[in-house]
Amino acid sequence: MATSGTYVTEVPLKGTAEKHYKRWKSENFLFPDAIGHHIQNVTVHDGEWDSHGGIKIWNYTLDGKQEVFKEKREIDDENKTMTVRGLEGHVMELFKVYDLIGQFIPKTEDSCICKITMVWEKRNDEVPEPSSYMKLLKSMVVDMADHVLKA
Repeated sequence: MATSGTYVTEVPLKGTAEKHYKRWKSENFLFPDAIGHHIQNVTVHDGEWDSHGGIKIWNYTLDGKQEVFKEKREIDDENKTMTVRGLEGHVMELFKVYDLIGQFIPKTEDSCICKITMVWEKRNDEVPEPSSYMKLLKSMVVDMADHVLKA
């Protein structure tokens, strides 16, 4: 089993890349109401909701268990890309490196793709690969899409 790796997936979405990017960059406070089955709370620990270098704390459910994740965010508006670096929380007890890159890529006038890249490095060989975390992220993107279109 690998001790480090990269997962990549693409999620096709209806709606513009700009709308989806704005929701994921600036409007995380809407997530508990929109997808409360995944995300129970998001708070800003440092910075603003949409600030480069901002730190957020997420309370979420993975495989029926409540978990916490503290992240630092890097923003690239030109490429509609966010890089989330894991700082603390349940996932960081398992992984030395846990980085998520989300990019919203326009496809047509009213559709886009969310490209999700997960870069990870396990703390030891007994830790399973983070496939359940990738499944959660993909599900969050799909479930948030309906709320983006209604906005």
